[in-house]
Amino acid sequence: MAMLASAKAEKGRESLYRGLKIIATAPVFNEEQKIGEVVRRAPRDVVDEVLIVDDGSTDNSAAIAAGRGATVLPLGRTIGVGAAIRAAFDYALTKGYDVIVVMAGNNKDAPEEIPLLLDPIADDRADFVQGSRFLNPAAGFGDMPLYRKLATRAHPLLFSMVARRRVTESTNGFRSIRTSVLRDPRLGLRKNWLDGYDLEPFLYLRVIQLGYRTTEVPVTKIYPPRQFGQTKMKPITGWWQMLRPMAYVATGRWRRAR
Repeated sequence: MAMLASAKAEKGRESLYRGLKIIATAPVFNEEQKIGEVVRRAPRDVVDEVLIVDDGSTDNSAAIAAGRGATVLPLGRTIGVGAAIRAAFDYALTKGYDVIVVMAGNNKDAPEEIPLLLDPIADDRADFVQGSRFLNPAAGFGDMPLYRKLATRAHPLLFSMVARRRVTESTNGFRSIRTSVLRDPRLGLRKNWLDGYDLEPFLYLRVIQLGYRTTEVPVTKIYPPRQFGQTKMKPITGWWQMLRPMAYVATGRWRRAR
């Protein structure tokens, strides 16, 4: 009876932001020095729940996130950022959320800007909102390596050609998605090759291809000093994972890949 009453109370609770039930999530692998700040900075007057998906961390990331009030979903082993995001999508759908916001677990994004990602959906102008650091004229990128500056500028050019729509940002994982979009089996997200970094650009491409409404909003992305660690992406393999979705979508190979 107590469990039933609790469930009814949860179902009847008003959503926090413009009538939308919102979850914010971040995939995490060994970010004990940063994940606490990510959770703390998430605006609790905007999001109903903060979900941290632990991709097999061997440090105290999960405990720190839980201590800050986040829900922690452990994968049990290290699979990849794509698998972690997909697990967050499944969680959001199971819990009946209207919108999921994806942010970085290494504190590069500004969770305070989550309302910017939500307003186009709340206004019924978009189903998928991409945060773009390049639309913010006042943005400083912090200690961003030169190769990243070049890569994050080149990637949207290639992406735009494949998508047949101009975008300014395609490597930034700070975005919001109407969860009803994630129920569309045509997206094709249930593939092992999407367990890594591939999933994020692939999802964006497929959302555009399927005719969902997308838009970009200006956001902030700040790289920390190098001694604090800037990325878990490995050279060559990680870069290929960011490029592969465009090659696969352009050739149609994604349908055959597992």
